[in-house]
Amino acid sequence: MDNGNCTLNIIHSTFIKDPCYLFNDKKHQEMTVLFYIAVTLTTVIAMEFVAWFTHKYVMHGWLWNWHEDHHQPKHVKEGFFEKNDLFFLVFAIPSATSYILGSATPHFWLFFVGIGISIYGLIYFLIHDVYIHQRFKWFRQLDTKYSRAILRAHGSHHAKHTKEDCESFGLLVVNPKYFQKRSHWNKSEAASQVS
Repeated sequence: MDNGNCTLNIIHSTFIKDPCYLFNDKKHQEMTVLFYIAVTLTTVIAMEFVAWFTHKYVMHGWLWNWHEDHHQPKHVKEGFFEKNDLFFLVFAIPSATSYILGSATPHFWLFFVGIGISIYGLIYFLIHDVYIHQRFKWFRQLDTKYSRAILRAHGSHHAKHTKEDCESFGLLVVNPKYFQKRSHWNKSEAASQVS
């Protein structure tokens, strides 16, 4: 066997496909686990910004016709599902693709990108559909400063029923003003306009 070829196989199996495959020592396994945790957490964090961008420029842009019914009051909507639910399928595509590519190619780290996208999707579903819009009655009221800020920010976003002039397109990253009561918003906004 050619030594150079053997070295490439070791590098491939060690650092690309499955680092635990070659090394059984604890240090290398711990580094591998930490790497995959880092990929997963980085993906979860990055998804908040992907979701913000998609919400602002796609949902309130060229795919407004899918998102519009989500901005209508409950009494105007017919049925349980909204056209807006199609976005769950849209976000499932990169997740599923990452699972498939991570499993079927030497780029095993992509599998953990898929896990990160799935985790963000679960967080989004629980906060947006269960907690904020109460489409499922699993838990109704969280009572922390952060949960109230999320409700205020999303309520402010839904105050507009059109695609223009909305604010607060993210879900987990909330403008600091939403940590205050609504009565303070007008005062701080008026003060910033005067100066």
